[in-house]
Amino acid sequence: MKKKQANAPLPFDVRLTNLTATVLFAACGVVLLAALAWWAVRHPVFAIRAIVVEGEVTHNNAATLRANVAPRLAGNFFTLDLQQARAAFEAVPWVRRAVVTREFPNRLRVRIEEHRAEALWGTDSESRLVNSFGEVFEANAGDVEQDDMPRLAGPEGSAAQVLSMYRALDPLLQPLELSVEQVVLTGRGGWTVQLDSGAVVELGRGTPQEVLARGERFARTLTQVTSKYGRRPEALVTADLRHTGGYAVRLRGVATTESRTQRN
Repeated sequence: MKKKQANAPLPFDVRLTNLTATVLFAACGVVLLAALAWWAVRHPVFAIRAIVVEGEVTHNNAATLRANVAPRLAGNFFTLDLQQARAAFEAVPWVRRAVVTREFPNRLRVRIEEHRAEALWGTDSESRLVNSFGEVFEANAGDVEQDDMPRLAGPEGSAAQVLSMYRALDPLLQPLELSVEQVVLTGRGGWTVQLDSGAVVELGRGTPQEVLARGERFARTLTQVTSKYGRRPEALVTADLRHTGGYAVRLRGVATTESRTQRN
């Protein structure tokens, strides 16, 4: 007696029916997913209805940020481009960095980091500022106390270098009851400083270490130089530190307008 053959192939018409059913089920699944996606994109429940603002916000408030950014946001919870949303927030004055995340079903949460202005940048007519990272940004300079801020200037891309020089020079002059009001780096690499007394100090060119060494020597010996003429450091009008052997000064009310001091 012959055994029945195991695992006999299904008839062609049965296989064709099974394949057709599989294809139909898959097509229905795709259509269903597409319908769900269309519903999600169109349904008003997923439209962005709230923006939660976090972070230390001093120059902006949450209402102002929402009013400025909301009209520039396109899409809903699913379709909104987070990179474009971040760029929209960072285009608001005083915003340095924004991190934007979604919150289901219809909210955005944004953490704001504002610029911390440390100096004015450029000419008196410009509205640019320098933050604590040495980055130049556009803002209304009237939003800060300009009397307490130095003015820095230099070639494009040099703001961090100029800010670093200001931070190094200003403490050197504090013991003399003077402070740095302006620092300028020229296109040829020369440094000029203006003090709050109106005095102008030419520091010359060189590496930051070389320029600071001249500044340190100047701050250390200025009182000695001015006392020779019965004057205090605030009587300084100009100083030229570009001399190899020392520096030249001009003092207010002194007929002899130039003096030299040798290196110690």
